[in-house]
Amino acid sequence: MTSDANNLSEAMFYERLPENRVHCTLCPHDCRIADGARGACGVRINHRGKLFTLVYDRIISRNVDPVEKKPLFHFMPGARVYSIGTVGCNLRCRFCQNWEISQWPRKHLPAKAEWPDHAGASEAVCPLLQQIQSQVPGERVTPRQIVDAALDSGASAVAYTYTEPTVFYELAHDTAALARTAGLKNIFVTNGYICEGPLRQLADVLDAVNVDFKFFSDESYHRLSRASLRPVVEAIRLYRQLGVWVEVTTLVIPGVNDSEQELRRIAEFICSVAPEIPWHISRFYPAYEMVNWSPTELETLQRARRIGRQAGLRYVYSGNTPGEQGENTYCYHCGSLLIERYGFVIRANRLRQGICPECGSRIDGVSMAGTGRPSPGARGGKAGEATQGALPRVDTGSQDA
Repeated sequence: MTSDANNLSEAMFYERLPENRVHCTLCPHDCRIADGARGACGVRINHRGKLFTLVYDRIISRNVDPVEKKPLFHFMPGARVYSIGTVGCNLRCRFCQNWEISQWPRKHLPAKAEWPDHAGASEAVCPLLQQIQSQVPGERVTPRQIVDAALDSGASAVAYTYTEPTVFYELAHDTAALARTAGLKNIFVTNGYICEGPLRQLADVLDAVNVDFKFFSDESYHRLSRASLRPVVEAIRLYRQLGVWVEVTTLVIPGVNDSEQELRRIAEFICSVAPEIPWHISRFYPAYEMVNWSPTELETLQRARRIGRQAGLRYVYSGNTPGEQGENTYCYHCGSLLIERYGFVIRANRLRQGICPECGSRIDGVSMAGTGRPSPGARGGKAGEATQGALPRVDTGSQDA
């Protein structure tokens, strides 16, 4: 990662265009950005024909979470993960739970900057660019500091979450490379809105991903999230193809994506990729621009779980419903209760080396025996949380992104 005299880091995926414009190739928005303007994510800015990230060195939230909170139920059950996030997002979901930080750049930074001319000065030196970056809230960090903090916390993995990690790709990628060298796993909690090139490069240092698959409707993606369906479908397929452990979450919103037809289409698509991909069906609570909406009925989640199983999925869960049986893992072959959960807490894990003790079926996942121990080389430390920055810590419930 390169930086200039402003201490801003240059973006990894873009092309230079005439008249100091740039073409960002990180996500499917395919932004053509004028000089002084920012992309759809709000945190990538064009300065005289160079694209910079405003969030390479600052995180708005960090916390030690159970891996179940991501949610990941088939990836090192019971493990603790060191979670980080920055401001910004490349979607504009009207129901976002973390909108205070995901939409912060759009609401607080200028839409376009007019760079002053300084005769004889380097193009890299621009007080206005420094001023814009200084407005971005967050705790100043480096990838090395993040990895060291994760090791000190006793975590087994680093999770890139809370907002959309694609928009802080450079920080996430560099941190993930260091984390892997240190024996830590890497987790992306993402909306799946990323281009193929960046995804392939990221997959080299990524171990698990939870993709937020919002709708099986292009119209709903456009109307409620300012995005489109196809890139998300392609990302789920490609992550799986590249050997990253994949789980999928769908927030079921009453009157939007809760019809039997749409739920069945989502389930059948996931099953077409791989029947062993866990599907998390999450309960909607009113938020952001949909505060007048009703929460999801529990019966709707139960119906969605039945649809998922009928479609051929081996593991279907309901989220944001502590105490419901939909949190537990059952053997897809004999139906035996294998992992009993309450919220994010594992009450019992009856697996033996990832095998059902009743019928001998192998349960799909990574380290399903559920030791949750730190990876080799981790230095241990006191569990807990530490969060700094200009905004409060985010408590996201069972939805991390």
